[in-house]
Amino acid sequence: MQHQLVHAIESALAWDGSAPMGSAFTKGNVPDPTLLPRLMNPARLLDTVMRRGLSHPQFRAFKDGHELHPGEYFTDTVTRRGQGVRFANMTRLGALMCEGCTLVLDELDFFDPTLEVACRALQWWSRELVQVNAYLTTQGAAGFALHWDDHDVVILQMAGEKSWDVRGVSRPVPMYRDAAPNNDAPEQSIWRGTLRAGDVMHIPRGHWHQATRTDSGDGYSLHLTFGFVKRTGVNWLTWLADQCRREEGFRADLDRWGTAEGKAEQTAALASATTRLADEFPPAAFLASREQERTAARHVQTSRLFGPPTAVVCVTEFPPLVEPDGEHVTVSATGKRLTFHGKTLPALRLFLSGAPVEIKQAGIETGIDAGELADILIREGLCAELTDELFSGYTGLVPPAPSSNGL
Repeated sequence: MQHQLVHAIESALAWDGSAPMGSAFTKGNVPDPTLLPRLMNPARLLDTVMRRGLSHPQFRAFKDGHELHPGEYFTDTVTRRGQGVRFANMTRLGALMCEGCTLVLDELDFFDPTLEVACRALQWWSRELVQVNAYLTTQGAAGFALHWDDHDVVILQMAGEKSWDVRGVSRPVPMYRDAAPNNDAPEQSIWRGTLRAGDVMHIPRGHWHQATRTDSGDGYSLHLTFGFVKRTGVNWLTWLADQCRREEGFRADLDRWGTAEGKAEQTAALASATTRLADEFPPAAFLASREQERTAARHVQTSRLFGPPTAVVCVTEFPPLVEPDGEHVTVSATGKRLTFHGKTLPALRLFLSGAPVEIKQAGIETGIDAGELADILIREGLCAELTDELFSGYTGLVPPAPSSNGL
């Protein structure tokens, strides 16, 4: 799945793929500044806040470095049928922004189709789950105190400017749930400066950092933080524990009251079986299983109620695995393994490319009943009907699917 944001990040950070992520702090600048307002701008962010049913802590406000009580910017009302409804108080938010504050909206990709598609493209690129949070800071408001994140982040400065202080790690690869605390930041900075529109910054997991506008005076800053939650050895061991359930020895009760020899025998048997299972189900198997079993993102399903779909797009969280084998093609994704006739391969590659595809045109190019194939992919949850709203997230950012003639 090609996407302008992926190309912009690679160009800005001098990366060829996502492999360098997590290795070192990196900073650069996107080559095409027109990409920024296409992704998000302050007015569209506030419009999203106004129109969506948000709640705390997904939407938060901070002033003078402290989080405000939700009652300061949410309004509760009761409908005539007695239903309680909470919505953002835009008048109060406007006043807070004039005074100087920071507004944070987590998982903006959940509400905005453009960023939904962008995060899906980043997931296909990195093979990790991605979410995007938006930070709008006004006037000379302070940001969060010096802190570290338990995941890698790519920060894209969308508008305005903000000052940053980035430091190294005090505990290698710290985790949210860890064996020891990670409370003491390094004294020395590895980069201090100001991000301006178009700047991109990669901060690896565990690097301490903070951002502020206290030295900027009037104005504002909008940046997007794309969080990449990479898998660890702990995640692999947790998955491996589930694979242990296949074997009777692991399902059996632990010997509490037996002889010393019996306990030692059980311990040795479990240790041996663990080693064997680790060889049989290595980390690579865990990563592949995670990609192929992850269910697709939420999407509109009409079941032809309003007529047959005219266009579709693949909505799996990771690229489907397409395996041609003689007269058949196997597709693995969303926890399913589907088998198709070999002649459907060109159409499958079109429909599962990650780009929007017109069904009629796909049929002309491939010479098969593309409508029937699209119906199967929709029914199995790999593709979704391309609504106008979803299509808007691709327009100008994702190139058309490659012609089947070049496959």
